[in-house]
Amino acid sequence: MDFTEDQIERYSRQIILEQVGGKGQQKLSRARVLVIGAGGLGSPIALYLGAAGIGTIGLIDGDVVDLSNLQRQVLHTTPHVGVPKVESGRRLLEALNPDVRVQTYQEHISAENIMTLLPNYDLVLDGSDNFGTRFLVNDACYFAKKPLISGSIFRFEGQLATIKPHEGYPCYRCLYPEPPPAGLVPNCQEAGVLGVLAGTIGILQANEAVKEILEIGDTLADRLLIYDALEMKFRSVGRPKDPRCPLCGANPTITALEEHHVSCSV
Repeated sequence: MDFTEDQIERYSRQIILEQVGGKGQQKLSRARVLVIGAGGLGSPIALYLGAAGIGTIGLIDGDVVDLSNLQRQVLHTTPHVGVPKVESGRRLLEALNPDVRVQTYQEHISAENIMTLLPNYDLVLDGSDNFGTRFLVNDACYFAKKPLISGSIFRFEGQLATIKPHEGYPCYRCLYPEPPPAGLVPNCQEAGVLGVLAGTIGILQANEAVKEILEIGDTLADRLLIYDALEMKFRSVGRPKDPRCPLCGANPTITALEEHHVSCSV
């Protein structure tokens, strides 16, 4: 595709990067990315991917904007309180970059709809706030052979991993085989979360997505990145593939999608 003069000006700071260039910008423009959740993580993910010129961004979220969201969910503004999050997000993304096609799904991700959505996208970013969705998305991406960038936040700590078991890397269940029992961890309403932490982890997820699309840099597919906002420390933990993993191991016991209902936490 040929870029217009306005597009060349818009993306000029990226295009002049040796690792991007015109061909890289074309890759971004052709990319189709599904963002699960238009909340604390989904907001910075969608904004920075939209600004970068991702061609198609899918937003799925079944909630409406609440006043308590605005401390961390920067995809929405005060006049949008009560508006579906995907609609609020679409308006802001289209105002930010009219080049981007925003596909919205005003529903919660589920075992019934996820396998219908995934074929339409190249890459998935999980910005959900609960273990049940996180495991569901991991399993679905494994079955659909889609790369997944998973982020999570809790109080002052965030975690990030790129998940590509179809390329020989570990899946989410290699690290966490099963969701925790219901009631074991407090939900985000009870425990709280630092608003800017969502921005930090969400932007890192967007960064990893751009790297995956451009096929540059080092992958996080074999590591777990942990961020402590109070100590201002990042640490990387090895994430080996588990040969006994119930999903991607040699003798899998999980062969179909199942839903878990567990509250949010890292």
